[in-house]
Amino acid sequence: MEPVRVAMLLAYDGAGFRGFARQRERRTVQGEIERTVSLVARREILTTGAGRTDAGVHAAGQVMTFDAPASLDLTELAKRINKMLAPEISIKAVVAAPPGFDARFSARRRIYEYRIYGGPAPDPFLDRFALWEPRPLDVGAMNDAARHLVGEHDFASFCRANAKSLVRRIRIVRVRAARDSRTTIRVEGDSFCHQMVRSITGCLLAVGFGDRMPEWVGNVLRAKNRQAAADVAPARGLTLMRVVYRPDPFASR
Repeated sequence: MEPVRVAMLLAYDGAGFRGFARQRERRTVQGEIERTVSLVARREILTTGAGRTDAGVHAAGQVMTFDAPASLDLTELAKRINKMLAPEISIKAVVAAPPGFDARFSARRRIYEYRIYGGPAPDPFLDRFALWEPRPLDVGAMNDAARHLVGEHDFASFCRANAKSLVRRIRIVRVRAARDSRTTIRVEGDSFCHQMVRSITGCLLAVGFGDRMPEWVGNVLRAKNRQAAADVAPARGLTLMRVVYRPDPFASR
């Protein structure tokens, strides 16, 4: 029988992993998934992920695809993975996808959120998934700065140079503050290069603290020089929220 293309929707706490992508002799999300699926399927299974999150970065809506034997019970597969890998990794859905569907190349948009919380002291119930920052943030100035980043640009100033082209299209950069001293930076784009969202966050925080003016972010973008940007924000505040597909293989779940 021909193998079936499988799409998997998952969430994970990235704190205990050396990132998403498989690495030899290092514990990663992709490595753990491949090990577990291969065990259940009784053959080697290799996967593709929608986004390679850095070490310590989390996901609420990561997507993976792989080819599996047609006889594999997908409902049972999800149960087995959750039993073996929970609570760090949680399988939210496993479905048979159309032939040719690819977690990475079929994606239309990726949505990330960076979370920050305030207060006089760090909160152990928040700090694993958000950055504690006791200084007040000027959210209006941060949004003014964010407008410089929307559109298609060369993001060389915001990326580690490990790709042939660092031109990316960003659809939305929005900063929102809640009454409980929590701030969320939401970034939506077609694709991202290494450390791009964390670098954008670092620059927006510099504006929010009043260390830089909003137009400085535009200058950083035009510089196309990694040294022009602020330090990258810590990994723990960043979460891959959702990957957008049309059609969405998980729409009927």
